[in-house]
Amino acid sequence: MSDTSEGPGWWQASNGKWYRPEQHPGYSPPPQPILVSGYYTLDPDAVPRPTNGLAIAAMVLGIVWLWWLGSILALIFGFVALRQIKERHESGRGMAVAGIVLGCLGIGVGVIVLFLAFLLSRTQFVTP
Repeated sequence: MSDTSEGPGWWQASNGKWYRPEQHPGYSPPPQPILVSGYYTLDPDAVPRPTNGLAIAAMVLGIVWLWWLGSILALIFGFVALRQIKERHESGRGMAVAGIVLGCLGIGVGVIVLFLAFLLSRTQFVTP
């Protein structure tokens, strides 16, 4: 408390005295930084979100392929994971989309291979 202002932030009360910023009614100290993933932040909502397990499974099955069974499961898991990620606010959307894309590619390649196998089975080979 002083009879003159000492600098920025000081405020004058109704009694004519000047007070430090910390003494102002309603003053709250600045928020303390939060350690998130090795970095300090002032945003309390910056906590890491969990990754959806089905999104991971969709991407892995899309990569592994497993004789087209993996591609079908990658599609199923990918779409279910997208719905869960939206509802639960989880991370892993990119992996779910990658699983869906790889699953579609795997099924597309499977259909082409089966079609070619069917055409080749119908072809008669002539031997001299």
